[in-house]
Amino acid sequence: MASKNPEHPNILFILSDDQGPWAMNCYGTPELETPNLDGLAASGIRFENFFCASPVCSPARASILTGQMPSQHGVQDFLRAGNSASLPADGKTIQYLEGRTTYVEILAANGYDCGLSGKWHLGDSATPQSGFDFWNVHATGAGDYYSAPMFKDGLPYSADGYFSDVITDNAIGYLNSQLGSEVPFSLNVHFTAPHAPWGREQHPPELYENYFTHCSFESVRWDPVHPAHLAKVGSSGSIGRDADERRELLSGYFSAITAMDSNIGRLIGWLDSNGLRENTLIVFTSDNGMNMGHHGIWGKGNGTYPANMFDTSVKVPTLMSRPGHIAAGQVVPDLLSHYDLMPTILDYVGLSHDAGSANRPGSSFAPQLNGQEFSGQGPVVVHDEYGPTRMIRTDSK
Repeated sequence: MASKNPEHPNILFILSDDQGPWAMNCYGTPELETPNLDGLAASGIRFENFFCASPVCSPARASILTGQMPSQHGVQDFLRAGNSASLPADGKTIQYLEGRTTYVEILAANGYDCGLSGKWHLGDSATPQSGFDFWNVHATGAGDYYSAPMFKDGLPYSADGYFSDVITDNAIGYLNSQLGSEVPFSLNVHFTAPHAPWGREQHPPELYENYFTHCSFESVRWDPVHPAHLAKVGSSGSIGRDADERRELLSGYFSAITAMDSNIGRLIGWLDSNGLRENTLIVFTSDNGMNMGHHGIWGKGNGTYPANMFDTSVKVPTLMSRPGHIAAGQVVPDLLSHYDLMPTILDYVGLSHDAGSANRPGSSFAPQLNGQEFSGQGPVVVHDEYGPTRMIRTDSK
């Protein structure tokens, strides 16, 4: 029944897409319904100053897996090509992380069964790679929430249903396959939520209509449109220029998060019902932040030109939980980054991360997960990159 050995915990890594650090009830937006994520925070650690390595999805995701900055691993922007040769826009496939060691590969080489359900967006989506064995993924990077293009076992198919539901169904199918094994699993569930599109037809109607009809969105900052905003004037569904457009966009954005939250509840429920919750480290984070009117931007780091590095673009909501092992109810203000995840995860499960560590900027905070206090004496700066843009963020205190 997967691993019940506390020395070899299972790992459930949940990644959202374009979720701002503010975009959760427990992070200060009470109008947003996220009961399962709030419960996850209450059962473990909520990080207040966790940063992505780049405020755009593909480079940020590559940094999570490799522990390297974009200028090291080479993925420096949203990947428009090379994801699937079956799609006309691609023409050919490219494995952008080929030759780069991922933490998943190290887990797989040390006895973990590793699976990915959801978004990949790092090239050649048809082919399992980077240490993953189970592979059921989105064919590109984002798109419609219904009938999404996907790959399983190298074959394309169209998802039957709302995408967040579909990848959760697939993830639970994978988890069920682990019940007859004592091998620890590492499962990555990568949602496309709450990435655009946010139209009424894209999300469960009961969620959309509830937010559209009853939510005032008073807890969401709304500034005048940024002078360097890249959204084209008149482009439908891209910018909240007035109260009506803003209500439409935020209703879709909130609906996507609440629907994802419900599916995260299903994953946690599966662990509970199978007696694996206390031996599974759950990590939740987003690939990058997101502005939904903050600073007058409707987008992330590439929502303006030049690129922006506002906290709302580069901070990400991050939670970690393992009842009975990680103390509940912690709120940690330390400056930490996605590039710290690789050494932390490997250290937490007792695996060395020294090989190649000289080429990785991060450091492990696994001792704090194991009971040492976060002393506030951690890193004094974090770094972000996007193309030629660089950010150094100091402690705000």
